[in-house]
Amino acid sequence: MTILCVRFQLPPMYEAALPGLLGLLEEFTPVVEALPPDGALVDLRGAERYFGRSAVELASVIRVRALALYGVDCVIGAGPGTMLARMALREARPGVTCVVPEERDGVVEFLADKPVTALPGVGAATARILCEYGLDSLGRVASAPLSTLQRLVGAKAGRELHEKASGADRGRVVPNGVARSLVTERPFERDELDPDRHRRALVSAAEELGARLRALDKVCGTLTLTVRYADRSATSRSRVLKEPTAHSAALTRVAYGMYEGLGLQRARVRALVLRAEGLDPAEQASYQLSLDPVDEKVRRIEEVADRVRAKFGPRAVVPGVLAA
Repeated sequence: MTILCVRFQLPPMYEAALPGLLGLLEEFTPVVEALPPDGALVDLRGAERYFGRSAVELASVIRVRALALYGVDCVIGAGPGTMLARMALREARPGVTCVVPEERDGVVEFLADKPVTALPGVGAATARILCEYGLDSLGRVASAPLSTLQRLVGAKAGRELHEKASGADRGRVVPNGVARSLVTERPFERDELDPDRHRRALVSAAEELGARLRALDKVCGTLTLTVRYADRSATSRSRVLKEPTAHSAALTRVAYGMYEGLGLQRARVRALVLRAEGLDPAEQASYQLSLDPVDEKVRRIEEVADRVRAKFGPRAVVPGVLAA
Protein backbone atom coordinates (compact mmCIF):
# COMPACT_ATOMS: atom_id res chain seq x y z
CA MET A 1 0.00 0.00 0.00
CA THR A 2 1.74 3.19 -1.10
CA ILE A 3 -0.73 5.89 -2.15
CA LEU A 4 -3.06 7.89 0.08
CA CYS A 5 -5.87 10.13 -1.11
CA VAL A 6 -6.64 12.57 1.70
CA ARG A 7 -9.62 14.89 1.97
CA PHE A 8 -9.56 17.32 4.89
CA GLN A 9 -12.89 18.13 6.48
CA LEU A 10 -12.56 21.86 5.91
CA PRO A 11 -15.59 24.12 6.27
CA PRO A 12 -16.29 25.87 2.93
CA MET A 13 -14.90 29.21 4.09
CA TYR A 14 -11.57 27.82 5.32
CA GLU A 15 -9.99 26.71 2.06
CA ALA A 16 -7.00 28.92 2.84
CA ALA A 17 -5.96 26.43 5.55
CA LEU A 18 -5.02 23.88 2.85
CA PRO A 19 -1.38 25.03 2.31
CA GLY A 20 -0.60 24.44 6.00
CA LEU A 21 -2.18 20.99 5.87
CA LEU A 22 -0.20 20.15 2.75
CA GLY A 23 2.91 21.20 4.64
CA LEU A 24 1.98 18.64 7.29
CA LEU A 25 1.86 15.92 4.61
CA GLU A 26 5.25 17.02 3.29
CA GLU A 27 6.76 16.19 6.68
CA PHE A 28 6.26 12.54 5.69
CA THR A 29 7.15 12.70 1.98
CA PRO A 30 7.97 15.35 -0.63
CA VAL A 31 5.76 13.53 -3.16
CA VAL A 32 2.50 15.37 -2.48
CA GLU A 33 0.02 16.49 -5.14
CA ALA A 34 -2.45 19.14 -4.01
CA LEU A 35 -6.10 18.59 -4.99
CA PRO A 36 -7.73 21.95 -4.15
CA PRO A 37 -9.85 22.96 -2.39
CA ASP A 38 -9.46 20.36 0.36
CA GLY A 39 -7.49 17.28 -0.70
CA ALA A 40 -4.18 15.75 -1.73
CA LEU A 41 -2.56 12.63 -3.14
CA VAL A 42 0.44 11.32 -1.18
CA ASP A 43 3.02 8.77 -2.34
CA LEU A 44 4.43 7.03 0.75
CA ARG A 45 6.77 4.50 -0.87
CA GLY A 46 9.88 6.09 0.57
CA ALA A 47 8.15 7.03 3.84
CA GLU A 48 7.16 3.43 4.56
CA ARG A 49 10.79 2.37 4.46
CA TYR A 50 12.05 5.43 6.32
CA PHE A 51 9.57 5.33 9.20
CA GLY A 52 9.23 1.55 9.29
CA ARG A 53 5.44 1.79 9.17
CA SER A 54 2.80 0.89 6.62
CA ALA A 55 0.90 3.56 4.68
CA VAL A 56 -2.21 2.78 6.73
CA GLU A 57 -0.30 3.32 9.97
CA LEU A 58 1.10 6.58 8.64
CA ALA A 59 -2.43 7.62 7.65
CA SER A 60 -3.44 7.33 11.29
CA VAL A 61 -0.53 9.54 12.34
CA ILE A 62 -1.49 12.13 9.70
CA ARG A 63 -5.07 12.15 10.97
CA VAL A 64 -3.97 12.67 14.60
CA ARG A 65 -1.57 15.49 13.69
CA ALA A 66 -4.16 17.28 11.56
CA LEU A 67 -6.58 17.19 14.49
CA ALA A 68 -3.98 18.22 17.06
CA LEU A 69 -2.33 21.02 15.09
CA TYR A 70 -5.21 22.36 12.98
CA GLY A 71 -8.39 21.02 14.59
CA VAL A 72 -9.25 19.45 11.22
CA ASP A 73 -10.34 15.84 10.74
CA CYS A 74 -9.82 14.03 7.45
CA VAL A 75 -10.98 11.02 5.48
CA ILE A 76 -8.36 8.86 3.79
CA GLY A 77 -8.41 6.23 1.08
CA ALA A 78 -5.38 4.00 0.50
CA GLY A 79 -4.45 1.86 -2.46
CA PRO A 80 -1.60 0.62 -4.63
CA GLY A 81 -2.24 3.41 -7.16
CA THR A 82 -3.80 6.86 -7.47
CA MET A 83 -7.01 5.67 -9.14
CA LEU A 84 -7.67 3.03 -6.49
CA ALA A 85 -6.82 5.45 -3.66
CA ARG A 86 -9.32 7.98 -5.06
CA MET A 87 -11.99 5.29 -5.30
CA ALA A 88 -11.24 4.11 -1.76
CA LEU A 89 -11.68 7.69 -0.51
CA ARG A 90 -15.33 7.62 -1.56
CA GLU A 91 -15.96 4.81 0.92
CA ALA A 92 -13.81 6.19 3.72
CA ARG A 93 -15.12 7.95 6.80
CA PRO A 94 -13.47 10.02 9.54
CA GLY A 95 -11.37 7.85 11.81
CA VAL A 96 -11.27 4.86 9.45
CA THR A 97 -9.00 4.51 6.42
CA CYS A 98 -10.60 2.62 3.52
CA VAL A 99 -7.99 0.29 2.05
CA VAL A 100 -7.79 -1.40 -1.34
CA PRO A 101 -5.62 -4.54 -1.02
CA GLU A 102 -2.39 -4.70 -2.98
CA GLU A 103 -3.01 -8.27 -4.19
CA ARG A 104 -4.65 -8.53 -7.59
CA ASP A 105 -7.48 -10.72 -6.29
CA GLY A 106 -8.28 -8.11 -3.66
CA VAL A 107 -8.30 -5.33 -6.25
CA VAL A 108 -10.62 -7.31 -8.54
CA GLU A 109 -12.97 -8.01 -5.63
CA PHE A 110 -12.99 -4.34 -4.62
CA LEU A 111 -13.95 -3.23 -8.14
CA ALA A 112 -16.28 -6.03 -9.18
CA ASP A 113 -19.64 -4.80 -7.84
CA LYS A 114 -19.09 -1.10 -8.33
CA PRO A 115 -21.13 0.74 -10.99
CA VAL A 116 -19.27 1.85 -14.09
CA THR A 117 -19.71 5.50 -13.05
CA ALA A 118 -17.42 4.83 -10.06
CA LEU A 119 -14.46 4.60 -12.42
CA PRO A 120 -12.68 7.95 -12.92
CA GLY A 121 -13.15 9.21 -16.45
CA VAL A 122 -16.46 7.42 -17.10
CA GLY A 123 -19.10 10.07 -17.67
CA ALA A 124 -22.84 9.85 -18.06
CA ALA A 125 -22.76 9.30 -21.83
CA THR A 126 -20.26 6.42 -21.66
CA ALA A 127 -22.12 4.85 -18.71
CA ARG A 128 -25.40 5.00 -20.63
CA ILE A 129 -23.89 3.19 -23.63
CA LEU A 130 -22.36 0.47 -21.44
CA CYS A 131 -25.54 -0.04 -19.42
CA GLU A 132 -27.58 -0.44 -22.61
CA TYR A 133 -25.49 -3.55 -23.29
CA GLY A 134 -25.70 -4.88 -19.75
CA LEU A 135 -22.22 -3.70 -18.74
CA ASP A 136 -23.44 -1.89 -15.64
CA SER A 137 -20.70 -2.98 -13.22
CA LEU A 138 -16.92 -2.91 -13.37
CA GLY A 139 -16.80 -6.68 -12.95
CA ARG A 140 -18.87 -7.14 -16.11
CA VAL A 141 -16.79 -4.58 -17.98
CA ALA A 142 -13.59 -6.40 -16.98
CA SER A 143 -15.08 -9.71 -18.17
CA ALA A 144 -16.25 -8.33 -21.52
CA PRO A 145 -14.10 -8.93 -24.61
CA LEU A 146 -11.81 -6.01 -25.38
CA SER A 147 -13.09 -5.89 -28.95
CA THR A 148 -16.66 -5.40 -27.69
CA LEU A 149 -15.68 -2.43 -25.54
CA GLN A 150 -13.72 -0.89 -28.38
CA ARG A 151 -16.72 -1.14 -30.70
CA LEU A 152 -18.90 0.55 -28.08
CA VAL A 153 -16.69 3.44 -26.95
CA GLY A 154 -13.76 3.55 -29.37
CA ALA A 155 -10.39 1.83 -29.63
CA LYS A 156 -8.34 3.91 -27.18
CA ALA A 157 -11.15 4.54 -24.68
CA GLY A 158 -12.17 0.89 -24.79
CA ARG A 159 -8.65 -0.30 -24.00
CA GLU A 160 -8.28 2.17 -21.11
CA LEU A 161 -11.69 1.22 -19.76
CA HIS A 162 -10.88 -2.49 -19.87
CA GLU A 163 -7.52 -2.00 -18.15
CA LYS A 164 -8.91 0.19 -15.38
CA ALA A 165 -11.90 -2.06 -14.74
CA SER A 166 -9.44 -4.97 -14.45
CA GLY A 167 -7.49 -3.09 -11.77
CA ALA A 168 -4.59 -1.70 -13.81
CA ASP A 169 -3.62 1.57 -12.15
CA ARG A 170 -0.77 3.41 -13.84
CA GLY A 171 -1.44 6.81 -12.30
CA ARG A 172 1.28 8.53 -10.31
CA VAL A 173 1.47 11.36 -7.83
CA VAL A 174 2.80 14.52 -9.47
CA PRO A 175 4.13 16.99 -6.89
CA ASN A 176 2.79 20.42 -7.71
CA GLY A 177 4.03 22.42 -4.74
CA VAL A 178 2.10 24.39 -2.17
CA ALA A 179 3.47 27.66 -3.52
CA ARG A 180 1.98 27.13 -6.98
CA SER A 181 -1.21 28.77 -5.75
CA LEU A 182 -2.37 31.24 -3.14
CA VAL A 183 -5.91 31.38 -1.78
CA THR A 184 -7.82 34.03 0.11
CA GLU A 185 -11.42 33.81 1.28
CA ARG A 186 -14.09 36.25 2.35
CA PRO A 187 -16.91 34.52 4.25
CA PHE A 188 -20.01 36.53 5.19
CA GLU A 189 -21.47 36.50 8.67
CA ARG A 190 -24.83 35.67 7.12
CA ASP A 191 -25.87 34.69 3.61
CA GLU A 192 -25.33 37.88 1.62
CA LEU A 193 -27.63 39.13 -1.15
CA ASP A 194 -26.15 42.60 -1.68
CA PRO A 195 -23.92 42.82 -4.81
CA ASP A 196 -22.14 45.87 -3.37
CA ARG A 197 -21.02 43.81 -0.37
CA HIS A 198 -19.90 41.08 -2.77
CA ARG A 199 -17.76 43.61 -4.64
CA ARG A 200 -16.25 45.01 -1.46
CA ALA A 201 -15.30 41.47 -0.46
CA LEU A 202 -13.68 40.96 -3.86
CA VAL A 203 -11.65 44.16 -3.50
CA SER A 204 -10.45 43.05 -0.08
CA ALA A 205 -9.57 39.55 -1.31
CA ALA A 206 -7.73 40.86 -4.39
CA GLU A 207 -5.82 43.36 -2.25
CA GLU A 208 -4.71 40.58 0.09
CA LEU A 209 -3.69 38.31 -2.78
CA GLY A 210 -1.69 41.08 -4.41
CA ALA A 211 0.09 41.93 -1.16
CA ARG A 212 0.97 38.29 -0.54
CA LEU A 213 2.25 37.86 -4.10
CA ARG A 214 4.42 40.95 -3.85
CA ALA A 215 5.77 39.84 -0.47
CA LEU A 216 6.82 36.54 -2.09
CA ASP A 217 8.15 38.34 -5.19
CA LYS A 218 5.74 36.30 -7.32
CA VAL A 219 3.28 36.98 -10.11
CA CYS A 220 0.22 34.93 -11.02
CA GLY A 221 -0.89 33.89 -14.48
CA THR A 222 -4.40 32.66 -13.67
CA LEU A 223 -7.09 33.89 -11.31
CA THR A 224 -9.98 31.71 -10.15
CA LEU A 225 -13.14 32.96 -8.45
CA THR A 226 -15.31 30.54 -6.46
CA VAL A 227 -18.72 31.65 -5.17
CA ARG A 228 -20.18 29.48 -2.42
CA TYR A 229 -23.93 29.65 -1.89
CA ALA A 230 -26.29 29.12 1.04
CA ASP A 231 -27.30 25.65 -0.21
CA ARG A 232 -23.60 24.56 -0.10
CA SER A 233 -23.31 24.53 -3.87
CA ALA A 234 -20.60 26.56 -5.58
CA THR A 235 -19.70 28.12 -8.92
CA SER A 236 -16.14 28.63 -10.14
CA ARG A 237 -14.71 30.67 -12.99
CA SER A 238 -11.06 30.92 -14.06
CA ARG A 239 -9.35 33.44 -16.28
CA VAL A 240 -5.86 33.39 -17.71
CA LEU A 241 -4.40 36.86 -17.34
CA LYS A 242 -3.17 38.68 -20.43
CA GLU A 243 -0.02 39.46 -18.49
CA PRO A 244 1.15 37.83 -15.22
CA THR A 245 0.77 40.32 -12.39
CA ALA A 246 0.93 40.87 -8.65
CA HIS A 247 -0.85 44.22 -8.71
CA SER A 248 -4.04 44.34 -6.68
CA ALA A 249 -5.87 46.73 -9.01
CA ALA A 250 -5.35 44.39 -11.99
CA LEU A 251 -6.45 41.39 -9.94
CA THR A 252 -9.55 43.29 -8.79
CA ARG A 253 -10.55 44.14 -12.37
CA VAL A 254 -10.28 40.50 -13.40
CA ALA A 255 -12.22 39.36 -10.31
CA TYR A 256 -14.95 41.91 -11.06
CA GLY A 257 -15.16 40.68 -14.65
CA MET A 258 -15.63 37.06 -13.57
CA TYR A 259 -18.18 38.07 -10.93
CA GLU A 260 -20.23 40.13 -13.41
CA GLY A 261 -20.04 37.29 -15.91
CA LEU A 262 -21.86 34.98 -13.48
CA GLY A 263 -24.97 37.17 -13.73
CA LEU A 264 -26.04 36.45 -10.17
CA GLN A 265 -29.63 37.46 -9.48
CA ARG A 266 -30.44 37.75 -5.79
CA ALA A 267 -28.02 34.93 -5.04
CA ARG A 268 -27.52 34.13 -1.36
CA VAL A 269 -23.74 34.06 -1.19
CA ARG A 270 -22.02 32.46 1.79
CA ALA A 271 -18.39 33.08 0.83
CA LEU A 272 -16.16 34.31 -1.99
CA VAL A 273 -12.81 32.66 -2.69
CA LEU A 274 -10.03 34.00 -4.92
CA ARG A 275 -7.18 31.74 -5.99
CA ALA A 276 -4.00 32.94 -7.71
CA GLU A 277 -2.48 30.13 -9.77
CA GLY A 278 0.42 29.62 -12.11
CA LEU A 279 2.84 31.46 -9.84
CA ASP A 280 6.25 32.43 -11.19
CA PRO A 281 9.09 34.59 -9.91
CA ALA A 282 8.42 38.25 -10.63
CA GLU A 283 11.76 38.69 -12.39
CA GLN A 284 10.75 36.09 -14.99
CA ALA A 285 7.60 37.98 -15.94
CA SER A 286 7.67 40.17 -19.03
CA TYR A 287 5.85 43.39 -18.23
CA GLN A 288 4.57 45.76 -20.84
CA LEU A 289 5.74 49.35 -20.41
CA SER A 290 2.91 51.41 -18.98
CA LEU A 291 2.77 55.11 -19.78
CA ASP A 292 -0.54 55.66 -17.97
CA PRO A 293 0.15 58.16 -15.13
CA VAL A 294 -2.91 56.95 -13.23
CA ASP A 295 -1.63 53.38 -13.34
CA GLU A 296 1.81 54.45 -12.17
CA LYS A 297 0.25 56.41 -9.30
CA VAL A 298 -1.72 53.34 -8.21
CA ARG A 299 1.45 51.25 -8.21
CA ARG A 300 3.33 53.83 -6.16
CA ILE A 301 0.50 53.87 -3.61
CA GLU A 302 0.68 50.09 -3.58
CA GLU A 303 4.39 50.19 -2.73
CA VAL A 304 3.75 52.59 0.16
CA ALA A 305 0.91 50.38 1.45
CA ASP A 306 3.19 47.34 1.34
CA ARG A 307 5.82 49.15 3.42
CA VAL A 308 3.17 50.15 5.97
CA ARG A 309 1.93 46.56 6.20
CA ALA A 310 5.47 45.28 6.64
CA LYS A 311 6.00 47.67 9.56
CA PHE A 312 2.59 47.65 11.28
CA GLY A 313 0.98 44.36 10.18
CA PRO A 314 -1.28 43.13 7.34
CA ARG A 315 -4.38 44.93 8.69
CA ALA A 316 -2.69 48.33 8.79
CA VAL A 317 -4.05 49.29 5.36
CA VAL A 318 -7.68 48.68 4.39
CA PRO A 319 -8.48 48.96 0.65
CA GLY A 320 -11.21 51.20 -0.63
CA VAL A 321 -13.81 50.02 -3.15
CA LEU A 322 -12.75 50.40 -6.77
CA ALA A 323 -15.22 51.27 -9.46
CA ALA A 324 -16.62 48.24 -11.22
